Amino acid sequence: SSQFWLRHCSQQAECRSAVHFCQQHAMSRFNISELLQRVAQTGTPLLAGVGVLAGGGYLASNAVYTIEAGHMGVKYSRFGGVGNSVAREGVHFLLPWFERPIVFDVRARPHTMTSLTGSRDLQMVNISLRALCRPDTAKLPDIYRNLGLDFDEKVMPSIVNEVLKSVVAQYNASQLITQRELVSRMIRQRLTQRAADFGILLDDVAITH
Repeated sequence: SSQFWLRHCSQQAECRSAVHFCQQHAMSRFNISELLQRVAQTGTPLLAGVGVLAGGGYLASNAVYTIEAGHMGVKYSRFGGVGNSVAREGVHFLLPWFERPIVFDVRARPHTMTSLTGSRDLQMVNISLRALCRPDTAKLPDIYRNLGLDFDEKVMPSIVNEVLKSVVAQYNASQLITQRELVSRMIRQRLTQRAADFGILLDDVAITH
């Protein structure tokens, strides 16, 4: 009977130990879940704050652009296309992603072109012309819509060739030499008028050869 009693007591002790282990295990699980819940509650505002700061930094760095001296710009919008307002040199603002700046170099740039054309007496004459051109700043939106930023490269060679042929064809080869000043003045007038049709201003036109 004493052995039976000892065995019974040992089994009870093992049961109490097992129950205590289960309680501690459940308690530890409870503590871990509570800890995770607290981290989530405090971490969500933190992540939101980091997101707001990152978004604000992106907007601040991309919402400002600078136009340097000798340049002017227009804005392109994803909704309305090229705007009609012209921005002068300085600091300007835009809506990131929705708008982007288009900057023009509005300083006069030299263009030298050569054209082989026929005179009135059917002599082939090789004439070289140098022109200083720049965009009409009031027409920058239209220039960009119709020609793009490389407007001068697209327009000047064709209109110079057109004007030279039309003027030279009115004179004999000898007259092109003796009346050089008159020919130069006529070329300048016609080329200036033709360039204005594309929003281009000519500051100087001269026959170099």
